Parts: sequence; C-alpha cells; structure tokens
Amino acid sequence: MEILLGLLIIAVGSFGQSSSYVPIKKVRSWAWECFWLVQGVFAWLVFPLIGAFIGLPDGMGLFELYGKSSVLMSIVYGALWGIGGLTFGLSMRYLGVALGQSIALGTCSAFGTLLPALFAGTDLFHGEGLILLVGVCITLAGITVIGFAGSLRTKGLSEEEQKAAIKDFALTKGLLVALLAGVMSSCFALGLDAGSGIKDVALSAGVAPLFAGLPVILLVTFGGFITNASYCIFQNIRNKTFKQYFSVSCGDKLNNILFCALAGLLWYSQFFGLEVGKSFLAGSPVLLAFSWCILMSLNIIFSNFWGIVLKEWKGSGRKTICVLVAGLLILLFSVFFPSLV
Repeated sequence: MEILLGLLIIAVGSFGQSSSYVPIKKVRSWAWECFWLVQGVFAWLVFPLIGAFIGLPDGMGLFELYGKSSVLMSIVYGALWGIGGLTFGLSMRYLGVALGQSIALGTCSAFGTLLPALFAGTDLFHGEGLILLVGVCITLAGITVIGFAGSLRTKGLSEEEQKAAIKDFALTKGLLVALLAGVMSSCFALGLDAGSGIKDVALSAGVAPLFAGLPVILLVTFGGFITNASYCIFQNIRNKTFKQYFSVSCGDKLNNILFCALAGLLWYSQFFGLEVGKSFLAGSPVLLAFSWCILMSLNIIFSNFWGIVLKEWKGSGRKTICVLVAGLLILLFSVFFPSLV
C-alpha cells in the first residue's frame, strides 16, 4: 500500500509538471524570454524556497543547514540542468508539448537514472542493477515508439497543417534541441544525489522523511535559475524586449504574472511530489533508484494527454494513434516493472 501511495504522489506531481506549459499559452504580449524568466522566478526560486522552509529542522536557519554539508556541486549540476531547461522550452516550441517532452524527458530519464547508479558503483548487469537497466530500456522503448508516432504524424500532415498545430514546428531542429535538453536535464538528478548530505542532516535533526529532501531542490533550481536568467536577460538586451515587462496594460501584466506563477507552481510540483513520494518507496531500493525514471515516464504520458487535448495530434491517421497508444502503454508498464520483478 505504501508503494502505491508513493507512486500516486509522484503521479500527481507529474501531472502538475506536464500541465505547466498550458498556462504559458495564456501569456499575452510578452516575448519568449520575458515569460520564461518570470515563470522561472516562481518555478526555481519562490516555490522551491517555500519548500525548503518546510524541510528545515526546528530552530535551524536555511544557511545554517546548508553550512553543515557541501552545497557547491548541487548548484553546479543545477546550472548545467539550467541549460537543459532552456533547450527544453525550445523543444516545446519546435515540436509541441507531446513530442517535445517525449524526446527530451526520455533522454533525461535514462541519463538521470543510470548516471547516479554508476557513480554509486552499482553493477548494472547483475541483481538490482540489472533490473534498473532493464526498466530504463523499457522506458526508452516506449519513447522510441512515441517518437515513431511523431514521425508518422509529420508525414501525414501538410506544412500548413503542421504550422496550424504548432506555430514554429521544425522537426530536425526540434529533435536536436530536445536531445540536448534531455542530456543536460538529467543533471537535476545528479544535483539531488550530490545534496544527499543536506538531506541526511535534516533527517538526523528530526525532519520527517517526506520533507527532508526539499532544501536540496532549492540548491539545484537556484543553479538553474542563474543559467536561465542570464540567457533571458541577454535575449532581452539583444531583442530589445525589456520594455515588454512594463509596456503591457495593467490587465495583461496581471494576467501574465498570474499565469507565470501558476506555471511555476505546477512545474515545481513534480519535484515536491518526487521527494515526498520517495519517502514511501524506502522499502524497495530498486523502486527508489528507479523513481527518477518513473517521474519522467509519467511526465511523458501526461504530456501526450495534453498534446491530445491541445489538438497537436489532430489530423493523424488511425495507424499513428495506435502507435502512440502502444508507446504510452509501454511507458505505463515501465512504471510498475521494478515492483513486479
């Protein structure tokens, strides 16, 4: 029962993340770099900071907690992840929510699951390590099938229909950007792993296992914010879009801030859910190690749900839809695979 509860909590957070790009579509009169920076303030600073305070031991300040263990590598990995965050947003722009998230998150799930295991000295060809490797392979198989569905969809639509579904659709450019996004985004998992000392300090000080990892998330997202903010400000200067923050009407400004805040909250919910959900998986070391891949698989499943709702698959033939459903079912199986072995 605890394992199912943990998976459910991770799934709720995953649904939030997969929904986070929907509010951004409601932002008006702001260039990409403007709304990306504002939603980033909420996603990578405001809500992670609130989460970090929830995970603080009684009578201990945030900087006091961070002073008890090394925090540098978590921030560095966060900065590298920030590059993935930038290209992740661009992959949505060029491929749409469904296909863009599928490719990027698939690559992210593989690297983010296997690299921490390898760094910890896990043998991926025997015992629990082999289960982990097979689970990742099943995930990648599902993602490959979904990618094939995306290629079928592209072949079946005219250029005008592609642009109607996704304004800036560009398959080749989008695939390259999504692959880069996935590789760099996996650094988030490495950042969480590098901050395990902070989590141990919080646990030893009496913080509930549900919340002990939340201060680590802030370190990683802070590193990512530095990267993203630097790029967005550079684009503001280059494209002369600084004025857009203030030149829009009060109504549009309020609208944009609210929807960016909602997008940030939904995005952060995936890692809040991951840390809380992992506390219920402690009885299964394999599931605990596989939790990152589970989150990414669920993100892909839910992002394709939104892709269907937003009519990104509109006009696709029956064969394409059947291939898409098959890929999603494989991903769903990968979520439960470690607990079935």
